[in-house]
Formats: sequence, C-alpha cells, structure tokens
Amino acid sequence: MNKAFPIAVILSALFLLAYFILASSGLILSFEPGLSAGDVSRWCERVSDGIFREPSNALSNLGFMIAGLYMFRALSIGPTNQQQNTFSGLNKLSMLYAGAAIYLGPGSMLMHGTHTEWGQWADNLSMVMYIIFPWLYNLKEMGRWSSERFLVIYFSIVVLYGYARWVYGDDLGIGLDLFGLSIGLWIISETLFNFWTPVFRWVSGLVGFVVAAMFGTLPSEILSNPAEYWWVVLFWLPAVFAPHAPRIKRTYNPWFFLGMASYITAFTIWLNQWSEMLCNPDAWLQPHAIWHLLSAFSTWCFFKFFRTETTQQI
Repeated sequence: MNKAFPIAVILSALFLLAYFILASSGLILSFEPGLSAGDVSRWCERVSDGIFREPSNALSNLGFMIAGLYMFRALSIGPTNQQQNTFSGLNKLSMLYAGAAIYLGPGSMLMHGTHTEWGQWADNLSMVMYIIFPWLYNLKEMGRWSSERFLVIYFSIVVLYGYARWVYGDDLGIGLDLFGLSIGLWIISETLFNFWTPVFRWVSGLVGFVVAAMFGTLPSEILSNPAEYWWVVLFWLPAVFAPHAPRIKRTYNPWFFLGMASYITAFTIWLNQWSEMLCNPDAWLQPHAIWHLLSAFSTWCFFKFFRTETTQQI
C-alpha cells in the first residue's frame, strides 16, 4: 500500500497520455448531435476541432485528479503504527474515496473532450461512484458493516448502475436520478449520524424533502405527482439500515461547511452558466469549468472532514 501514491500518479499520467494519443489520431472524437466545430456546446463553450471539443471544460477536470492525488499523498504519509481513523492512512476505504475523486476528472474529461455517448456515460458513472460513497460510509458505521460488506454493496451499486445507465439512459428506465437522490441520502444520513435516536431514526427521511426543496423541488410538487416522485420512499433507506448510534464523531467546522459552501456555490454557477451574464463561448475560463474546480475543492474539503473522526463512548 505504501506505493499507492506513485501508482495513482502513474495511472493518472497514463490516462492523459492515452487520451492525447487516441484523440490526436481522431479515434475517440466525435460531435454531439447537431453540433460541429465553431458551434456553441450545451455547456456554453465554443466547440473546437482540436483534441478537446471543449478545451476549458475538459482541462478544468485536472482539478479532480490533482485533489485525488493530494489525498493519496496525505494518506501515504499518515500514521503507520496506530491508525487514528479510516482516513488517517492507506486502507481499502480511504483509497476508494481518493480513487473516486480522481476518476471524476477522467470521467468528465471524456465527456467534454470527446463529445461521445460513451463519454457521457463515463462522466455520469464517475459522479455516481463518488456521491454514493459518503452515505454508504455513514450506513457502514450505523449498520455496523465490515469493510468487506461495504465494498460488496458499493461495487454492486456501481456495476448495476453502470449497466442500467448504458442500456436505459439517464433515468435508468425507472425515473430515478441516483446522483441527485444520493445528495439527499448523504444529508439525511449525516443528520441521522449526528442526532440518532430510535425515534429520529424513522423521522430522518423527512430531511430529504428539505434537501429536495433546496434544489428546487417543493413538497407540494412531490405530493401532487406521486408516480413521478416515487423515489422519495428511498429517503428512508438510512433509517432501515442504521439501527445503531454511531461510535464515532466528526468535527464539522470548518471542512464540512467549507465543502458544502463550495459545492453550493458551484451548483449556483452551474444553474446560471447559460445566462447572458456568465455565458461567453469564447472566454478562456468557462463557468462550467469553474463548477468543476469548485467541486474538486469540495472533494478535498470532505476528505479533510472525514479525517476529523474520533471514537466516542456510547
């Protein structure tokens, strides 16, 4: 495991080299339907005929790769004799988090760089691989899962999602946005993590409606369209799989709040990236690229947040 950092560096470099070679030969490049070089992409940037269809939006994903490599570096120089917590040194779970953060870069780069359908699939898969980690990690603690059980559940979700996303598209054929749902599940499980009681365990699902409202979907809309929003029943997944109070506590200030502030700022930019004020197709730094960079910073903040874990007496 002490070679994890150099291996991560080498794999990241090999991806960039492979991309350069394949894109330079034209083997992995395409154009989204209805677009050609010189048009404006659906992410505002003008489409290029070079090796990156959207240069700024593609290269900004290096931020995720750099953040993930810094995580591997920090884990590699962590305690070796007595590990303080899961994220203080190299282990299967800490490396999975850092690896998922790195893969956010290649996944998104393949979409913005190649304009292919499989690039969009890789981008979407990378987002899901990252966002399911935090809430599953919370359930691991409150459900008393072993690391092996966590990994089996994690990779089962990833494989099933990857297959369903490829075959059935964005909503998996069942009207489900797993990425958006996972944001809610993270906040629900994090709230339950802090305020666990036998009663609140079953009330915690209501937090999901607050999260949905923050992202623009009000409870009234959900209740008036139960067939479309059937997935709100999954807000109670943490309650089902969290029968025990957590044995660890975390310090939320500053890293959790900084990570959330960074992501919310990034999401606000994402929502407004097509506005006349922000959208300049020929600008060297695109609003969508800023979304990438701020989101990459968020992954680092949440990494630092998980490193604050300490054992508490129950």
